[in-house]
Amino acid sequence: MNGDIVFYRLNAKIMERDGDIPADAKQVIYYSLAIGHHVGVFDCFKPVLRCSGDFYQRLVTALPEGEARRKLDGIHRFGEITIDRSHTELLGAAIDQVSPALDSESADWLRELGTSLAAIEAEPAIYLMGRRL
Repeated sequence: MNGDIVFYRLNAKIMERDGDIPADAKQVIYYSLAIGHHVGVFDCFKPVLRCSGDFYQRLVTALPEGEARRKLDGIHRFGEITIDRSHTELLGAAIDQVSPALDSESADWLRELGTSLAAIEAEPAIYLMGRRL
């Protein structure tokens, strides 16, 4: 597979607004953040993982057949994927299953992915965006 694969982690949300938010409207703002870009919310991402397309293909192939592999293989089909709280347990279990049999570079990369999955578990508003460049 040509091109690099980069995973970005949400590290901030910026809301385009004039003035401070009244205390009694904070729940409305939190809801607005949840529904996203429709109300002027911008997600700010920071790159957390990068690898070659060939390396990523080897990682995906190392995963057991099933939903976790299908999820990560979405980068090949769609050019990008989103990983949120609904994927953390599934991906974490697959990583745990294959990591002991992998070379150190692959295991380290998946360990870093696991760190991001743990961050999502701790704060469900965080998510990852994986893209093929």
